[in-house]
Amino acid sequence: MLRKKFVSIFLVVNMICVLAFPASVSALSDDSVTAPSAVLMESSTGKIIYEKNSHEQRPCASVTKVMTLLLVFEEIDAGHLSLDDTITASEHAASMGGSDIWLEDGEEMSCDDMIKATVVASANDAAVALAEHISGSEDAFVEKMNARAKELGMNDTVFKNCNGLDEDGHVTSANDVAIMSRELIKHEKVFDYTSIWLDNLRDGKTQIVNTNKLLKTYNGITGLKTGTTDDAGCCMSATATRGAVSLISVVLGCKTGKERFSDAAILLDYGFANISVKELTLPEDMPQNVKIEKGMVNSVDVQCDVSSKVVMDKSEKAEIVTNIELPETVEAPITKGQKLGKVTYSTGDEAFEECDIVAKYDVPKAEFGTVFAVVFESLFAL
Repeated sequence: MLRKKFVSIFLVVNMICVLAFPASVSALSDDSVTAPSAVLMESSTGKIIYEKNSHEQRPCASVTKVMTLLLVFEEIDAGHLSLDDTITASEHAASMGGSDIWLEDGEEMSCDDMIKATVVASANDAAVALAEHISGSEDAFVEKMNARAKELGMNDTVFKNCNGLDEDGHVTSANDVAIMSRELIKHEKVFDYTSIWLDNLRDGKTQIVNTNKLLKTYNGITGLKTGTTDDAGCCMSATATRGAVSLISVVLGCKTGKERFSDAAILLDYGFANISVKELTLPEDMPQNVKIEKGMVNSVDVQCDVSSKVVMDKSEKAEIVTNIELPETVEAPITKGQKLGKVTYSTGDEAFEECDIVAKYDVPKAEFGTVFAVVFESLFAL
């Protein structure tokens, strides 16, 4: 058996962060958040920073439109829908109540304006018009919403419509809202709409104002969606970015709009005050290749793709330890992409990320027939 000697390389990265915020911000109790259900998520990693009754099933009003918009932008990215497409409102779409832009049966509007109306004015009629344009009917579109929710692991969610109007059995959770919000903001085009405060439709005849009042009051706010109905109360999924930290704050069931915005801001403040996000990188002395025994070549180049980030606590001194495990030699044959070792990232005794070190290309075993074929081919090439 080939003896393998493992080289362990330890790199310690000291991250000493001084918390420049009042001490009161570093602690957040459930009493500080009036919403009966809430979640704070770091969006790049999906890590939950705070939760309160996060899996409790509740209606979420127009925050439902986060999923509607996700499917719309996925259709655009797939080339099945264009912002310049003309969308015609049906009688069903025009019949929606609540927040709307008063579409008339047969009225035409660009896809761009329908999205704008859905995001900025939370227009129920525009959301239904988009859904019908994509799937032929709202019911068919809702089937897609539920299928996509299942794919994303939104196990607390059942959609009954595409706009969030109160309907028996139309439920989700703060956790699931955070999940679909995270997926939506991967489509950065949505921020072109969520950042609009005031705009017009119908050649200036209809003025729309954003329902997200944090756009005017919160530093770093980028979106995302509000919602209010009798059954759901006042709800919100708020997104914000400061430096390398991007957060998603979800509150469901607030009694008033003022409490909704206050709760969302409290959660965001807590996140920005207490966490930092570090991008993981390979150590500088990462080996570039590994020696090969019994192969057609003496060594094989290796690679390790690291694209992860980690959420760190600002209030503590944090050390990230990087451990590389890679044999000095490996025995042929080797196939491209074959795992040869790994890089492990940990804090303290807890490993939080592992990345495979793999071969960049094939290395055949040096057998008589293979060597003879190579020599024979070389002779005829002269």
